Amino acid sequence: MLDYHFIVENLPAVKENIAVRFMKADADAVASLYRRRTELTTALQQLQQRRNANAAAMKGKLESEQRSALIEEGKRLKEDIAAAEAELAKVEADLGAEARRIPNMAHPDAPIGKEDKDNLEIKRIGEPVKFGFAPKDHVQLGQELDIIDFEAAAKVSGVKFYYLKNEGVFLELGLVRYAFDILRQKGFIPFITPDIAKEEVLEGIGFNPRGAESNVYALEGERACLVGTAEITLGGYYSNTIIAKDKLPLKMAGLSHCFRREAGAAGQFSKGLYRVHQFTKLEMFVYCLPEESDELHEYLRSVEEEIFSGLEIPFRVVDTCTGDLGAPAYRKWDIEAWMPGRGDGEWGEVTSTSNCTDYQARRLNVKYKDDDGKNKFVHMLNGTAIAVSRAIVAVLENFQREDGSVRLPKALVPYCGFDIIKKK
Repeated sequence: MLDYHFIVENLPAVKENIAVRFMKADADAVASLYRRRTELTTALQQLQQRRNANAAAMKGKLESEQRSALIEEGKRLKEDIAAAEAELAKVEADLGAEARRIPNMAHPDAPIGKEDKDNLEIKRIGEPVKFGFAPKDHVQLGQELDIIDFEAAAKVSGVKFYYLKNEGVFLELGLVRYAFDILRQKGFIPFITPDIAKEEVLEGIGFNPRGAESNVYALEGERACLVGTAEITLGGYYSNTIIAKDKLPLKMAGLSHCFRREAGAAGQFSKGLYRVHQFTKLEMFVYCLPEESDELHEYLRSVEEEIFSGLEIPFRVVDTCTGDLGAPAYRKWDIEAWMPGRGDGEWGEVTSTSNCTDYQARRLNVKYKDDDGKNKFVHMLNGTAIAVSRAIVAVLENFQREDGSVRLPKALVPYCGFDIIKKK
């Protein structure tokens, strides 16, 4: 969340930021509650001082009437302090709830817009593939090659689930190991993370674990959820921790299953593997000093570009608009791969990387001790190394051949053990 004092001191800018991010939050309420908390804190301290003075006076030599008066005053002070503490606790709870609705400030260069169509393309790597035949989409390719089974998954688990089989299994494992090896060479600490996290961790990262608008599967009676990304579990790893400054930046790479309700996610480009309820993803996560986060954000994007360049998949990089950022993000880059199976071809998001500054760190209480001896909040960043289901979409559609087979990118051949997936 944003610092309370920052919200009060920069109220017009915070309200404008909420507006351009098309979110519902009440910065005026936060400012009012913050001022009320200050008043109540001062009043409570004064009552506590009077109580202490009363207790000290009781230790002296007193007449019976004086002692009785002090006892009565002590009782009144006890009641007044209890009432003040209760009101302060209520105000603090309301203040926290309202402040959590306020999004992070957006980078001044982030494009102003409401939807992904307002994102700004900044570069392209590779050119869209030109076929001498009508390309198929990954759904048809997967079924004809007998490597994806949507029908059996719908029968067993429901729609938006899938089975991988035959070469599809090794394609997933190969993509994971390919990306993991790149990250290991770059000094990322490898993790396989839990697929479940406590609700307070999701809230700290910025996910809404409950409600109709939530994209999260909540576990009934557990106060826990299935994670939608390892960003949650990696971000919670150092919650309530002071990290030694000389350990920063900390670069982590976490493999997890991801579970998403995808409520309301429909449309012709959401079919197949592109938008599913469960998939495998390798996530990058960084804890760093505030002055390092902009540079490390560019670094995470360069790693994503390296991964997809190595797969020989044409892609473009977009600067995400304010309305599509997500509450914790200060700035976000997306990589969109060319997907020729979408009609005449279309770009589809395969990775994103966000600089969340100290927004998540404040909620999760992650700090470092600076050279001045003070504990300060770290900056936290995340980025997709490989979202396997969408990477499979891009590989199948871009490397398909006229005979219906699919040639693998050279980088994947050593990991998969074959270079072509043929019809059975």
